[in-house]
Amino acid sequence: MGEKRILCVGLVCLDIISVVDRYPAEDTDTRCLSQRWQRGGNASNTCTVLALLGAPCAFMGSLAPGHAAKFILSDFQRRSVNVTHVVWQSRGETPCACCIVNSSNGSRTVTLFDTNLPDVTDADFEQVNLSLYKWIHWEGRNASEQVKMLQRVEEYNQTCSESQRVGTSVEVEKPRQELYQLFGYGDVVFVSKDVAKDFGFCSASEAVKGLYRHVKPGATLICAWAENGADALGPDGQLVHSDAFSPDTVVDTLGAGDTFNAAVILALSRGRPLHEAITYGCQVAGRKCGVHGYDGIV
Repeated sequence: MGEKRILCVGLVCLDIISVVDRYPAEDTDTRCLSQRWQRGGNASNTCTVLALLGAPCAFMGSLAPGHAAKFILSDFQRRSVNVTHVVWQSRGETPCACCIVNSSNGSRTVTLFDTNLPDVTDADFEQVNLSLYKWIHWEGRNASEQVKMLQRVEEYNQTCSESQRVGTSVEVEKPRQELYQLFGYGDVVFVSKDVAKDFGFCSASEAVKGLYRHVKPGATLICAWAENGADALGPDGQLVHSDAFSPDTVVDTLGAGDTFNAAVILALSRGRPLHEAITYGCQVAGRKCGVHGYDGIV
């Protein structure tokens, strides 16, 4: 049957990306170096990278009928990402993000029109055949519903042999109180630099040591800190670190965090040690920062 899939649950949106040679001043009219449409959203981007790295994967999230959704579905198909679990909503619009990428330093500035499109619910997730997946990753959004999804996987895993259990991970990226309940779920928890700072931490190592008490027993906590690399703390209590692998020229950091998450998930799902997994994540994320889009990471 081949390798089981990795399922990513979260946002997909349309990214309209303008690449500029310097960030424009307010109330000016300027030309960009290039412009493109790109399928975006954290969970969606993670699927893109997983597919490029050779992992069978699937996406679960909401779409609304329209031109943006047609483009998004076509791009999922181009990347061989399974979309069986896309939920078509009868109200709301597919979200759109306008992104300015500064080619002189690789910075990305994003304005997202996060429409009134409902997120997928636990009722939607009940339709997922868990036996088809070896790992499920959640981008933290409607956390109360996502907790129910994670609990369902926990219950399923109790009925399985160890080799058939589904690995789980959650990403806590936005500094929002509602999302912090997700710390207590998932075999792996990715916490962002912004969230770590919201808790008062000034480095990845401080963050994983200080926040580890919030994760469930036996879980792993990972924090990436841009050019300072990433740190992780697992159930053995050993802090592990990877330096960043910066490209010669940073041109596009849009999606670098999603790239890191994808590479780490893939490595862990294939049984690699934690230190190797975060090092691999930093390596792939570094390659991504040196290219526009994702095609150049492999």
